[in-house]
Amino acid sequence: MENHEEKALEQMVLAPYVQKSTALRGKYRYVGGNQFRHAFSTFAILLDYHYIDPVLLKASMIHDVFEDVACISKKEIIDLDGDGAKVYNLVMEVTRRKHESKDHYLKQILTNGSKNARILKCADRISNLTDLHMDTFEKDFVKKYIEESKKFVLPMAKEVNQDMLFELSDLIKRRESSMKFAAPFWPMQRKKQ
Repeated sequence: MENHEEKALEQMVLAPYVQKSTALRGKYRYVGGNQFRHAFSTFAILLDYHYIDPVLLKASMIHDVFEDVACISKKEIIDLDGDGAKVYNLVMEVTRRKHESKDHYLKQILTNGSKNARILKCADRISNLTDLHMDTFEKDFVKKYIEESKKFVLPMAKEVNQDMLFELSDLIKRRESSMKFAAPFWPMQRKKQ
């Protein structure tokens, strides 16, 4: 972390967003852990890429709350601090609506999303691809996830951050390689929860 990044981070009011993200503790992830930890993984990825925009970082902590938790309202987020309205708007850009297909959702972010929405989606996808293990997910799910990543998320990364593009491409290649290796003994069937 650069000195100017440390100074900018010191000035940010992050605690209210951390507190709101704790609502994600109860949302289990198939790979283990919970969505609260995933939110912080996404936050850490953004820091790793030297993003210090307060709206982007705050949104990363709560980017899944409206998909995963029913107890948080728009007003609660807007009232958190002076950035609340902007954070809420960014979170809504990356929130998939009920009954919205994944392809439509990702295409909307790619074609109409703000730069910060595309950056946040790339960081989110890096975290999710890192957790995409062959012993945890069904083959069809992994194939579809990789195809979505290639079709929608790689073009986002190409537009916003070449280093993220490199990491996403590498993660996809690694997952495809693992799929080939695991193919003979990959009968896993995940139960719906």
